[in-house]
Amino acid sequence: MSFFDSLLGRTRPTPSHLEQLFAMSTAYITLQAKLELRSDGRAGICFKPVTSSAFGQAEKEIEDLLRVSSRTTGSAIRTSKDEYGFRWIIVEDPDFEDLVTTIHMVSQSLHEHGFKDQLLAALFHFRDSEDRPVLWVYSYKRGKFYPFVPLGTGNQRDNARELHLRSVMEGELPVEPDLERWYPLWGVPL
Repeated sequence: MSFFDSLLGRTRPTPSHLEQLFAMSTAYITLQAKLELRSDGRAGICFKPVTSSAFGQAEKEIEDLLRVSSRTTGSAIRTSKDEYGFRWIIVEDPDFEDLVTTIHMVSQSLHEHGFKDQLLAALFHFRDSEDRPVLWVYSYKRGKFYPFVPLGTGNQRDNARELHLRSVMEGELPVEPDLERWYPLWGVPL
C-alpha cells in the first residue's frame, strides 16, 4: 500500500487465491506416484449460507451451472447441510480433473457474486494403499492446503501421517505452514 493510499483511507482488495485450487490437479501425479494415494472420485466444497435475496440468486445460478456441468462431465452432484448449518456441495466423478474444475467453478461463482467470505473449505478425498481415507483440505481464508487423516476410531487423527504428507507435498502444493490451522473436519458428508 502506498503512502497516499494510507493517507486517503484506500485499501487494496485482498488477492483471490482461487487459482491455487488448480495446484491439486498437477499435484495429483505426485500424490499417486510418491504417496500411493488414489482419488476415490469425491470432492466437496463447504460454505456458510447467508439469508439474502442476492445469495439466493447466487445459489440458483450455481445450481444451474452444476446442472449444465454435470451433463457435460457426467459428474453426480448433491448438496447437504451439516450439523453447524454449513452448506456442502458434493461432487462425484472418476475423472479427477472434473472434480477440481467443478469445485473451482462453484468457488468462482460465489466469489464473483461477492460472497468470497462465505467460502470455508474444499476437500479432496483419497484412499491410501491400505484403503484408509486421506483428505486434502483447501482453506479459502488462507489460500493453502493441508492434509487431514482421520483414524477409524472416534475423533482421532494420524498426526504423524499428516506431517509426512506435508513434507512430501510442500513443493507441489501451497501447504499451510501453521499446524494450528490444520482444523479437523469430522463428520463431513463426503
